Amino acid sequence: MITLSLILISFATVWSHSTIIKIQANESNIHWMAKKVTGEHEGNINLIDGILEMDGEMISGGSFTVDMTSISCTDLTGEYKGKLEGHLKSDDFFSVDKFPKASLIITKSEMKMQNHYLMSGALTIKGITHPIDFEMHVEGNTAMTKLVVDRSKYDVRFRSASFFENLGDKMIYDDFELAVNLKF
Repeated sequence: MITLSLILISFATVWSHSTIIKIQANESNIHWMAKKVTGEHEGNINLIDGILEMDGEMISGGSFTVDMTSISCTDLTGEYKGKLEGHLKSDDFFSVDKFPKASLIITKSEMKMQNHYLMSGALTIKGITHPIDFEMHVEGNTAMTKLVVDRSKYDVRFRSASFFENLGDKMIYDDFELAVNLKF
């Protein structure tokens, strides 16, 4: 019984050093950019929720959920904007009817310098999970990062040279960028 009490006290001590910081989803921003041979498109995706786990001054973990149904295009207007947004939501790209959410779980964090971290995590898009590494900078109540995502790993095949040959100037590059600005 004494051993169990010591284990529970040790467990409680470890947890008492961790702090959960809730991300303010409505004040946060995720901006995407994708390039193709003949140009690029960009837009936004909404964050549903997120947390950062802190161990003292160190980020020790976190989790984030993204609303894929909110994907929007900001570089087009009118009919073409609607067509691209519909296409991005279709099975050619993110299949948002089947997979309305994407997620990121931070699994490892290492402080590179004060307020700058090397992060590892598990990114899930279209129900497919792969590891991802990225850097995160924290200033005041804001955390910023840029993720480079290889869409071919998540079965996003439309005009991808990883799946189709001889696309010429119709090819869309596999890597897309997510510039993330989190407020807490």
